[in-house]
This record gives sequence, C-alpha cells and structure tokens, in this order.
Amino acid sequence: MAKPVTVYVCSACGAQTRQFFGRCSGCGSWNTLVEQLQAAGAATDARRRRPVSVEPRAQPRARRSEPIQTVGERPLQRLASGYGELDRVLGGGLVPGSLVLLGGDPGIGKSTLLLQSARAMAGRASVLYVSAEESAQQVKLRWRRLARMEEADGDAEPAAAGAGAAGDFQLLAETDLELVLQELEALRPAVAIIDSIQALHDAELASAPGSVAQVRECAAALARIAKRQDTALLLVGHVTKEGMLAGPKVLEHLVDAVLTFEGDRFASHRLLRAVKNRFGATHELGVFEMRDRGLAEVSNPSELFLGGSEPSSGTATIVACEGTRPLVVELQALVSTTSYASPRRSATGIAVNRLHQILAVLEKHLGLPLSRFDCYLAVAGGLEVEEPAADLGVAAAVVASYRDLTLPPGTVLVGELGLGGQLRPVGQLELRLQEAARLGFTRAVVPRGTGLAKAAAGLGLQLHEAGTVAEAMVAALGVNPADDRA
Repeated sequence: MAKPVTVYVCSACGAQTRQFFGRCSGCGSWNTLVEQLQAAGAATDARRRRPVSVEPRAQPRARRSEPIQTVGERPLQRLASGYGELDRVLGGGLVPGSLVLLGGDPGIGKSTLLLQSARAMAGRASVLYVSAEESAQQVKLRWRRLARMEEADGDAEPAAAGAGAAGDFQLLAETDLELVLQELEALRPAVAIIDSIQALHDAELASAPGSVAQVRECAAALARIAKRQDTALLLVGHVTKEGMLAGPKVLEHLVDAVLTFEGDRFASHRLLRAVKNRFGATHELGVFEMRDRGLAEVSNPSELFLGGSEPSSGTATIVACEGTRPLVVELQALVSTTSYASPRRSATGIAVNRLHQILAVLEKHLGLPLSRFDCYLAVAGGLEVEEPAADLGVAAAVVASYRDLTLPPGTVLVGELGLGGQLRPVGQLELRLQEAARLGFTRAVVPRGTGLAKAAAGLGLQLHEAGTVAEAMVAALGVNPADDRA
C-alpha cells in the first residue's frame, strides 16, 4: 500500500501543491488551500479497479476523423420533466445522456423539486433516486406527504397519478460511489438523480467527502456512465456562504447545464435560473411557489412582482425580460434629506453602481440636487433585475419620490439611460408591450425611433416616445421635473 502523503488543494480551482501558501499559485485566491491526506496513485488505482461494463458497445475502440458533412445527425428526443417551468429552463426537457447540476441555498426546495419531478417522470420512464444525505425512510415520508397533498387537491394529472400509484421509481440510500455505479449499470435508468454530489465518496481516495478531489472524481465517474448509457443525470450541488456552487470549478465545466434555485426564505416564491445550458438558452427563468403541498408552478409570474392597486409616490412599473419571458415589475424609490456628511445609497434588486450612475445623470441633466439626499431603491417581490432596460423606471421612481409625485395609473416605462441623458432602445420591446397590455396597462414610455406605434395602438396602448430623460419625465409625470414649481 502506498504511503499517504499530505497535499494542499485549492478549493477554488483544484490546483495541488506539496507546501502550504497563503495564496494559490494557480488562481491567485487567498486562504483557499485545504490540507488533504492522499495516497500516491490512489486515483489511478481507483480508475483501474472500477468495474466497467463488458458489453461490446461499451468497450473503447479506435476512431478516425471524418468530414463534418458526413457526420450523421441524431434526433434530439427530450424527456418532459413533468413541470413546464423546469422544461422551460432546460430548453424543452431533459436530454438523454446530459448532466444537469442544480444548486441553491439549504432548505430552498431542491430535493422537493426533484422528488416531485421524479414522481411525474416515473409514469413514463424509469427513474433512480440516489439519496446520499437522507435515509430511505425520510425520502419515503416526503413522497407520501406529496402524494396525500396531491390527492387532497384533486390533482388529475395522469403523469403524477401514474407515478404515485405504480411508477417505475427506484430509491437507493447510499453514499458509496462504487455501489451507486453498480446500481446504474444494473438498472440503466432513463433518469438518475443524485442528492447530493458532495455527499458521495470514493473509498479509494483518502480525502473526506465533499473535498475537491472527491467531488471531481465522483462527478467524472458519473459523467462517464451517464454518457455511455444515455442516462439523464441530475446532480444536486451545495453552495458556499457567498452563494457560489461549492467544489471545484471543473464541476461546472463538466456538466451540460447549471441551474440555480433562488428565493427569499421570508417569501413563498422560488426562481429557477439557467446559468449554463448546452441544449438551450441561458438566463431563462422558471417561477415556483412553495405551498403546503410542495412546489407549484406560477402561470402568471408578473402578479408576484406587482404591488397593490393603490398608486403611491415614488413607484414606477417596468417590464423586464428574463430570457424569453417578460415580467412586469414594480420599482419603489425613497428620496429623503440626509443627516450624514455623505448621503446613503441603498439598492435591493438593482446593482448599486447602476443606481449611482442614474442619480448622476439626473443631477447633471435635470439639475436635481440629489447629492444632498439619501436614496433607497427596491424591486418588489425580491427579483434581481440586471438588464439596463430598467434604467428609465428607476429614474422615474427617483424623480417621483423627490418631487412627491405619483405616476398616472397604468403606465410602464422601458428604456436604457445613457450618460449623456439620452434614451437608448432595448431588445424585445414588442414582447414587453404585449405583456403590459395583457395585464391592463394603457400607457407606455419608450425610447424614440422604435417604430411600434401602430403595433401599440393595436394592443390598446398609448405610446409616448422620448429621446432624452427630460422628455421621458415630462411624458411620464406630466410636468417638468427640473421646474422648481413641479
């Protein structure tokens, strides 16, 4: 047996060194080197002793390059997950042989989402659920609770009903990687769920479960068998206190899709985002609501991010696009006289640097002395809005709060604000206007030159086009904000 040696592994990039340093020489991160005891050649021996299928098609064979024109095309047959919101984020469903990594904060609902999806898929395909963190009895209790809730709500979906009654659903409570691989070889399921990848361990490696070496080797072994058997593999991943996926960065490069499950623990809604997707668009958004019967899809997510019906000072409504989905969102701003030497700036849901930039533009081109006022901005519902199309709505909310004005009911604002005070056009504007009209909005303030006046009239929207932020404020508020009498 090889003598164990001490190595130091970077938790950020996976680089190894025999000596401890405060800073990783590979990625430059500080205090990321973790001491591990590892036997020399353990990873190589593990791969050598790991059982491999003896089927002829699984044996490696020499390949030769060929012209790309002669490469045969394989039809992409996706498997529906049982939830339209999850299928939307995945790009239409699960692809056989693909690896999907799902991350999120503890208790956000990752296991509940995958268990509910497994119930729906088990009526149409074989599913293997590997629980590495909970016992089989704990998973069975959650399974039974979800089944009772669906029966009480009168859920008549045939997929879910079939899954709950006699679906092809196999449960394995195991943390040993070798046993999990043997089960995958024996069952060859269409879908396999590993909850979670940090809890699995390879006995041939001396490091502890969840370490960089363990996560890398376990994920690589699961990826090889999933690609060979055309098994759609769903991996649950932990996150760090900074909200990043734990483990080596190579884990995110190895998988085909990276999904993040977000949400405020004080709110009931959950957001599912696609950060990476080799089989679909990125930055897609799925919306769920946590209820007593589990996670439920939200068919009209714009209602979650709209405030009350009573208009108030300092509020504005925008239409943000998350992937291909338009969302009507309410912004709230509060401008008050500061009692400090330097005014305070706070933003929730909007980058604070973006708020600083918009305040500087308003002070420069509208003459508002905002440098002497505190400014607080929040997005209703806890949504994170990153696109610049929200700039005009932020500016209108700040000006309305500063002048103690109320925007006319039924008004939405869409536009990017330049440093020169000009309004820039944004993408998918027609789609945004359609969503606003569907929810009953009657006025829209947009950048000039969109050419959508006729389309807006057909939607029942009164379109106001503006070339500068001053013109937009006049169109939105009905008064000139630079006028002291406003």
